[in-house]
Amino acid sequence: MEHQVSIMSDWVLLGLIAALVTLLLLTVFGFVVYSGLFTEVVVSAGSPPVSNITLAYKFRVGPYGESGQLFTDGCSISSKLCSIGIYYDNPHTVSPEKCRFAIGRILSEGDAKPSEEQIKRFQKYGFKIFSFPAPSHVVMASFPFTTPLSIHLAVNRVHPALDTYIKERKLCAHPRIEIYKEDRIYFVCPLARQGDFYVPEMKELERKSRAAAAEAEDAQTDITGADTMSETSSISIEATTDSRDTSVATSILLPFPASRGREEADNRSEHSYSESGASGSSFEELDLEVTGDGEGAPGLLPDVGYTGNQEVTDKWTKEPIAAERGEE
Repeated sequence: MEHQVSIMSDWVLLGLIAALVTLLLLTVFGFVVYSGLFTEVVVSAGSPPVSNITLAYKFRVGPYGESGQLFTDGCSISSKLCSIGIYYDNPHTVSPEKCRFAIGRILSEGDAKPSEEQIKRFQKYGFKIFSFPAPSHVVMASFPFTTPLSIHLAVNRVHPALDTYIKERKLCAHPRIEIYKEDRIYFVCPLARQGDFYVPEMKELERKSRAAAAEAEDAQTDITGADTMSETSSISIEATTDSRDTSVATSILLPFPASRGREEADNRSEHSYSESGASGSSFEELDLEVTGDGEGAPGLLPDVGYTGNQEVTDKWTKEPIAAERGEE
């Protein structure tokens, strides 16, 4: 009898443990679902969910994982304000230690002005003040902000959806702006005037980067030019040596000296087509010029056309697409 009671108590204990484990798993599952696990990510293009803002921020260069401490710093100064993060580099193509970002708190939005007390409080702890204009058109998405886990779910689900949307439509949308407002996280990517959303430190880094690239290009051009001149000089020397035996015959066949011919060719190249047509050239000379142009055109025209198309394409990607606005 006692043995049976012992067996029954063991089964009851195991049942209670199983019930507790099941309840715990259901609680965890419900927490994850509440955080946005099954929330559908909808990406669209159109008017932004925010207007012009003034923010207090800190700028950093390094892994995006370090942004958490900056968010904490801002929240410790004022917990009632909305957080904002601006990410300038794609972490999939830029090494973590070179990623640039700014994290802070939104002091005011729209026509409202931040108080002097707020500004001085944030500046005391190393924050800087900057203002963003209201973006005209953006690529955007949102995600529920109900628990701290929502941030991790949003980062892993929304950013890939934004990448796909922007790539499929060949848009130029940057930087990535995250705004934590009440119970939603808004992801905003401006389609125009992207430079307005660069904080001063980012603008300075971009200026230095362009200057360094220009210097490197100039140095490469100088090296290439020196190599070309060296090769041309050696070829000229060889051509001069080989042509000594035939110089007399060449002078008899040509009506003008070779130098004269080169000078005339250079002069023709400096004039427009209308001036060349009115110069009174003989039929043979005109035919030669047409032939020369005909040979040059196939190599030049495609390049000119491609450059024009490329410029239009680059500008088009930086502006909102009419079809996309129509869909909205």
